[in-house]
Amino acid sequence: MTVEREPTAAEMEEWQREHTIASSDEITDVTYPRMTNLSAGFMFRAIAKPLQPERPEYVTIRSDGSLETVGMIAQWNLPWEAGQFRRRYFDEDDFTPQLRRIASLGDVNVTLVPRTRSRYWEYAPLVHLLPRATLERFGLPLLRAGQWPFLADSGGIDRYLPEDFEQRLSRAWASVVWPHLVSGSPMRGFSKDDPIRLLSHNLDYWLPPVTAVIQDTLRQLPEIANGIEPGPVTLVDGSTLEGAIAANPRKGGDIWEGEQEAAEIVERTVEAADGTGRLRGILDAVRSNRVEDDFSSTWSFAREDFERKLYRKRSKTRVRFVELTDTIPVQAPESDILGSLVTNDFLAVLDQRNRQIVVLLNSGYTTKTEIAEILGFANHSPVSKRLAQIRKTANDFFGED
Repeated sequence: MTVEREPTAAEMEEWQREHTIASSDEITDVTYPRMTNLSAGFMFRAIAKPLQPERPEYVTIRSDGSLETVGMIAQWNLPWEAGQFRRRYFDEDDFTPQLRRIASLGDVNVTLVPRTRSRYWEYAPLVHLLPRATLERFGLPLLRAGQWPFLADSGGIDRYLPEDFEQRLSRAWASVVWPHLVSGSPMRGFSKDDPIRLLSHNLDYWLPPVTAVIQDTLRQLPEIANGIEPGPVTLVDGSTLEGAIAANPRKGGDIWEGEQEAAEIVERTVEAADGTGRLRGILDAVRSNRVEDDFSSTWSFAREDFERKLYRKRSKTRVRFVELTDTIPVQAPESDILGSLVTNDFLAVLDQRNRQIVVLLNSGYTTKTEIAEILGFANHSPVSKRLAQIRKTANDFFGED
């Protein structure tokens, strides 16, 4: 009888690494990145589907690595289509203390992930949308295919991730999603405090929409032929679960595979963010209320467009101010409005054209040619003549020689 020996630490390390880091033959444009799903049919014959699924949330729990805890998490997450009704698959005595606290909250749509230093399991859907070039550019490892929802951690993922994994991932994800948010302008054209730039880096903001896209994709997979007819869900006490319908579990499979499919999921995630995070309203609000500090010194189409609109507005404001010939702008009765030289009463004695010239001089136009062009004169000669008239009127008005 041959007794199998225990694997050495080096052998265990090699095995775990092989199950975590992608091999060279897995990394091609058509096979990488990749995200998969395991069918709930491996554990459940039927699914209690909510007629109105609640929005899923992620909850981190401490995992002691025991078979009981690992099995409980997998059993909870696997029937994802049961949504807020998944606690109904358990007897109360089956729960671990952590899951018992979650189940005590009632029917909540929660996906469980282990609590880790890197937060990899929370952000796994975003990680596995990044193409190889992006991962390498930001110093992130090329991991094997991801799995949604989380079922088990076989390799101790944190050991293979950099200490600043979350920061690197934030920058990598922003670089991929940015072209969908600000078309034609690079991210470096905006300041680090620009609202859209901050939003693109916010990983927590993108989790709800990418999860919604994942679930919508999985709902396109066919059901397993388990013979379950759609109908009411009967509980063990004979009552009916309100708001639920019995259904066959769906088959599992790839959620996406390869760069092209991943890029399509990213695009759909941006579209879904309009529903889960009001993305379109946020973008419109930011674009409509930009200030100069939102931009860096780097040229961009967005900055050029902003400056064009800004200077056009300034130009229009000045022209309108000059052309309001029947109104003398005032701050208060008897107040000086153009420095200490021209008073309200003095403007009142000037005719339309001369009043416009005084306002333009005070607005920063100091050459006769500029003023002539704005007022539509062919050359500066009429301006010179009117300046002489204004000086004479001022001398008479203020009693100066």
